[in-house]
Amino acid sequence: MRIISGRFKGKRISAPQNLPVRPTTDYAKESLFNILNNTFHLDDCAILDCFSGTGNISYEFLSRGVKSVLSLDINAKCINFQKKIKQELNCENFTPVNRDVFKALKDNNLGTYDIIFCDPPYDLPNITEIADIVLNADVLTCEGWLIIEHGKSTMFNHINYKETRKYGNVNFSIFQRKDD
Repeated sequence: MRIISGRFKGKRISAPQNLPVRPTTDYAKESLFNILNNTFHLDDCAILDCFSGTGNISYEFLSRGVKSVLSLDINAKCINFQKKIKQELNCENFTPVNRDVFKALKDNNLGTYDIIFCDPPYDLPNITEIADIVLNADVLTCEGWLIIEHGKSTMFNHINYKETRKYGNVNFSIFQRKDD
């Protein structure tokens, strides 16, 4: 995997073979960040990266100068790898945490974020519940976006659903909080 843009542009990161991950493709990642760059001032954004795996998306956000990134993954090997990359990149505003995403959201002590990116396993049985869980946890700012990466067979029917962008086998469904 490589970082596409920003201060770490072109940096290649080689994850260990034994990590149970499926990194977002460069093509899909570049397309997503084109949308985000046209919607947000990323340098003002706090990011929550859920089911973060190798940290691929976190590094891209960090390279583009976001305010902070909190990265959550249940797999300790993934988080240890992210901590190693954090040191290599010298990013003090990056916090990888070994924690179950669902428990962390239910504990409701994560703070608030402008962009929440979730890349769960595509076959996660309750993948369509993630939007409810995140939005009920009150961790997304008023104008913020929740982005869920998923396969083509997953469909969302949710009041906060905004749109789905498709890039090959990668789909990004975007949700935005609608305050009364």
